Amino acid sequence: RFYSLEWVARINTAKRRVVLASLYLGTGPLEQDLVDCMEEALKRSQEDTAADFKVSVLLDYTRGSRGKNNSRTMLLPLLQRFPEQMRVCLYHTPDLRGLLRLLVPERFNETIGVQHIKAYLFDDSLIISGANLSDSYFTNRQDRYVLLEDCREVADFFAELVRAVGDVSLQLGPDDTVHMKEGMVHPYKGNRLEFSASARQQIMEVMNTARTQRHMLDLECSEDSDLELECGEEPSDTWVFPLVQMKPLGIRLDEEVTQRLLREAGGDTVYLTSGYFNLTQTYMKLVLGTAADYSILMASPEVNGFFGAKGVAGAIPEAYVHLAHQFYRKVCDLGQQGRVRLHEYHRSDWTFHAKGLWYYLEGKHHPCLTLIGSPNFGYRSVHRDLEAQLAILTENEELQAHLQKEQELLYQRSTEVSSSTFKQPNRYVKLWVKLVTPLIKNFF
Repeated sequence: RFYSLEWVARINTAKRRVVLASLYLGTGPLEQDLVDCMEEALKRSQEDTAADFKVSVLLDYTRGSRGKNNSRTMLLPLLQRFPEQMRVCLYHTPDLRGLLRLLVPERFNETIGVQHIKAYLFDDSLIISGANLSDSYFTNRQDRYVLLEDCREVADFFAELVRAVGDVSLQLGPDDTVHMKEGMVHPYKGNRLEFSASARQQIMEVMNTARTQRHMLDLECSEDSDLELECGEEPSDTWVFPLVQMKPLGIRLDEEVTQRLLREAGGDTVYLTSGYFNLTQTYMKLVLGTAADYSILMASPEVNGFFGAKGVAGAIPEAYVHLAHQFYRKVCDLGQQGRVRLHEYHRSDWTFHAKGLWYYLEGKHHPCLTLIGSPNFGYRSVHRDLEAQLAILTENEELQAHLQKEQELLYQRSTEVSSSTFKQPNRYVKLWVKLVTPLIKNFF
């Protein structure tokens, strides 16, 4: 419950803005608590004539519209009561259009591409995560969370990023209809190339503006000693870099940085974790082709989010076992078992959704860098979905110790994979799953 209680506390104390970006908002009682909390905050702001409080929510259209009771129906009462202070945007991928949009069933249409950013902003504090606004994440779904307290520059960047993505998304109205902002290209009715070009321009303006502002501040701080207090009396020991990946819109910053990080890892150690282990061919080649030590943490079948699902989705854990086995065979074929190790996460009655990376320089006992956010390092994260994460680079020994503890706690609940792992009964993969996996692995 800490996760949901933290959200409620943050909303209650926010004075200017609450910005929530997620794949979807669940429909259970814990999610209703969040909605009720936002309603109270909006109500209080109306009683304070000096207040300028606004709530902005960015979700995915396909996932947020699934079923009779969904994210939209949860948020409609707020839109109806506070139309001037409440904004709900539903991103729709430009790749789901035409016959494809008509033929793909509701439960599977999100495989084409979604809004996958998970960033939660309260005034000038930001929680970056891989977690959605859903009850399982509030209770028994393992994920990662980093809080940047009173960090206005980063908070403003994510507020502007969410605004820009929201501007090119469908706007939810109080009557549950959706429409585009005036002058914006429709994601699936308009021209595909025009939509992507327009959306890319909007989002790159945010990224370029942030880069320019940071550069100007750095110049001022280096040239003018009177700005010493604003820039900080002591040299910085921690740097935070937002990374954005939106391949359908032609934005590839996160992919480029991750590739460079993996490519230049020499005798260093990398801990990498993904709730859905399905490395791209490029990432796989970099892991297998460099000299760094890798410890890769993935979900065991029982903690996979699709374990026990009905229908075809219930076979997805088997597909991930098959992909892991194929990767492990490559490691063994190259004689890299001493350098590249796979681990499976186990926790009774929990599911595993943690993703990210910890980077240890050669000979160091604490990580100097972590990646934290929404990407899973798979094909979908790189090519289909909208993603964002933070690269946190630090020389601060206390922060490094906290990052090490986080990494160790995750790995403490894991066992190392060996050839005998895939001979266990619960690792049996049906023939049809093996045959289908190469055809569908880029969609999950």
